[in-house]
Amino acid sequence: MSIREICNRSVVCATSDMSVVEAARLMRQHHIGNVVVVDRIDGDRRPLGVVTDRDIVVEVVAAGLDPTLLKLRDMLVGRLVTAEDTMSYAETIRIMALHGVRRLPVVNAAGILEGIVSVDDLLPQLASPLAALADLAGRSRRYEMQTRK
Repeated sequence: MSIREICNRSVVCATSDMSVVEAARLMRQHHIGNVVVVDRIDGDRRPLGVVTDRDIVVEVVAAGLDPTLLKLRDMLVGRLVTAEDTMSYAETIRIMALHGVRRLPVVNAAGILEGIVSVDDLLPQLASPLAALADLAGRSRRYEMQTRK
């Protein structure tokens, strides 16, 4: 199963010239903890970065910076990590773990935003197989007891 089938396609986006306060309002309005900062090219959204509520608290509020003057472009540091929409959920988890991120923008082969995937989206995908494995020992004992009387 590809990450394209799991990701949330309803992504709240912001432009790099949006203020931190405006981004925080977007998060509050949509009851989410992040916005994907994008560049619009011919109507397509190309992700530049992700800004989270934690980023705002740690990097802006705790540092005593004015969130009305600070732009999202000022908060984008480092190279953006993404998942290609054809990746499996196992590959996506590996990338998240390797880079220490809880959310990944999902892009197509052209680098256009297709969705976003979070740890919360992946947990149900893992829970079912793990539950089946946990039940396996008990099932094998029951099967053995029934077939080897």
